[in-house]
Amino acid sequence: MSLSIRNQLPGTVTAVTRGEAMATVKVRLDGGQDITAAITADAVTDLGLTTGAAVRALVKSTEVSLATDAVEGVSIRNQLPGTVEGVAAGGAMASVRVTVEGGELTAAITKEAVTDLGLAPGSAVVALIKSTEIALEAV
Repeated sequence: MSLSIRNQLPGTVTAVTRGEAMATVKVRLDGGQDITAAITADAVTDLGLTTGAAVRALVKSTEVSLATDAVEGVSIRNQLPGTVEGVAAGGAMASVRVTVEGGELTAAITKEAVTDLGLAPGSAVVALIKSTEIALEAV
C-alpha cells in the first residue's frame, strides 16, 4: 500500500488497554523509544493487535510539533528527542527533517517557528506527537 504519510516508524506492541470505544496501544519503536497511540477498539480487533505484534506508527508531518527541550505540564506524552537534519523553508511554511533513534520524522511547521526556535541542521529538538494523531499499520 502506498501512503502520502512520510513518517513511518517500525515497532512492536508492548501493551493494549481497551476501553468501550477507544484503546491505547503502547509501542516500542525499533530505536528503543516508547510511544502511545490512541485508536478505536474496533481497529485493535481488525488489525489483530496484541503484545508482540509488529506495527508501523504513521504520523502526518502536520501533526508533529517541535520543541527545543522536553516539555513538562502538557498532555502530549509522545516526546521523541532528535537532531535536525535539514530545513526546507518556503514563503510561510517549512519542512524540518529530524533524525530520531531508529528513523526519521518530518515536521511541517511555520517558517516563523523555525526562526523563533533557531532551528538549523545539528539543532537538538524534541518531536511532540499527540497519541490521537498516531495511526498504526499491522506489518
